[in-house]
Formats: sequence, C-alpha cells, structure tokens
Amino acid sequence: MTRQPDSAAPGAAHPLFRIQPLFHIRQRARRPGERIDPHHHDEAQLILALSGTTQIHTDTGRWLVPPQLAVWIPAGITHRLDVLSGAEMRLLHWHPDALRRWAPALPLDREFALRVSPLLRELTQAAFAPDTDADKQLLIGQLILHELSAVVDAPTYLPLPTSPVGQRVAQLALTDTGLALTTPDLAAGAATSVRTLNRLFPAETGLTFRAWRQRARIVRAIDHLARGKTIAQAAGLAGFSSTAAFSYAFRQVTGGTPSGFMG
Repeated sequence: MTRQPDSAAPGAAHPLFRIQPLFHIRQRARRPGERIDPHHHDEAQLILALSGTTQIHTDTGRWLVPPQLAVWIPAGITHRLDVLSGAEMRLLHWHPDALRRWAPALPLDREFALRVSPLLRELTQAAFAPDTDADKQLLIGQLILHELSAVVDAPTYLPLPTSPVGQRVAQLALTDTGLALTTPDLAAGAATSVRTLNRLFPAETGLTFRAWRQRARIVRAIDHLARGKTIAQAAGLAGFSSTAAFSYAFRQVTGGTPSGFMG
C-alpha cells in the first residue's frame, strides 16, 4: 500500500498534534506494507517507532529502524518510508529557527540513525504526555537536540554508492540473499571489474566492498529479528552458515550481540 506523506503543516486534526512556533509533535499508526512516498519537510524531524520496524530511504542510503533506534532527518532532505511491520510512530519537528537558537555546537545538518538512549526515551515520553504544558514542551525540545549531539551513527545505516556502476553492484548484492554470487560475479553482472568495484565502494560509501556487503547482511538479519525470527532463523536467512558465525559478524559490525541489540 502506498500513501502520500502526511503534511507537516500546523493545524492537522489529530488528538496528539500540538502546535509550537519552534517545536511540535505528531503520532501516527502505520500498517505493514504501507509506503510513504518520497517527500521532504520544511522542518527537521526525528522519527521513532514505539513498535514495529520501518525502513527509511534517502539519496545517501537507507536505515532499518526497529524500536531501539530513531532517525534524524534535516529540513529539506527528501526521504521515503516503508513500514515493514505494523508501527506506532512518534514524529518530532523543529522549526529552522529552533535549530539556530537551541542546537549545540555539533551540526545537525545530515541524516543519521541513533540508538534511543534511556534519557531520549524519557524525554520523548514527556513530550507526548497529556499533562505537559507548552513551556515544558519547548524545554524538552531543546534537551532532545542536545541529546542528539552525543550519539554516533547506528549500525543499521547502509550507505549507498552514488555512481551508476556502484548502484548496479549494490542492487545485485542486495538481491543476492543466499550469497550465491562472488565478488567477480557481481562485478561481471554490473559490467565492471573487481578492481573498479573495490575502488568505488570506499570512495562512495566509506566502506570496503567486503565490509559493505557484511553490513548489508547484518541489516538484513536485524530486519528478520525485528519481525520475530529467532537468532538461528535470522542467521540462516541472512546467509550465515551458523549462529556462531552470525554472532561473530554481528559483534564486528554493531559492537554487541544479536540478543543484546534487540533486548
């Protein structure tokens, strides 16, 4: 199912929509398979899912977003949202003036995913609490921006190549879920050479092709875990020969274990 994006303009008739000149919030329930067409906002946006899993696409890459993570989208960045499993979403918006007044020294001018820290979760809950008044909500909006400045990119971000050749290789690799294709196979399928492939990926994604493909496998496995698969099932579906091999690769990419990441 494809839907047009919700308008972020003030005045939407929703019981949890609150208008602030600098900061406002919305809540939306999304059904599995729903797709929000490419769009952008005049305000910066933080997207969180209380439940379910979504995938967010921009020109630079895509993020898999289970409830443990959130995604920051700056104003003017075109993005698309796919709902992989039924999601209860919370959307927080900052007017450009709010960023100029409140944002800490670290720039918030690029999109990124982050793990939802206990403080960020509590601040978000407070922002949506029915007894939170306007002044308190503005303070919460300021605090959330400072919390965002202390995070690093979550490992479910998969940067995408920018060149046509790199994009062809990436598409072939992403559809090869059983890992039947070797690197020479992928290069040949994209009408390029292994040497060119190995040069393009570090230049365009910041990752070697081997590291990029491993991250793509882990992102695929996290998707399966978020859909309720066991660790053993997710490992097999992502092309790992054993749960031990999967757990090792998962730790290499994310710094944690599969059970700890989803816990």
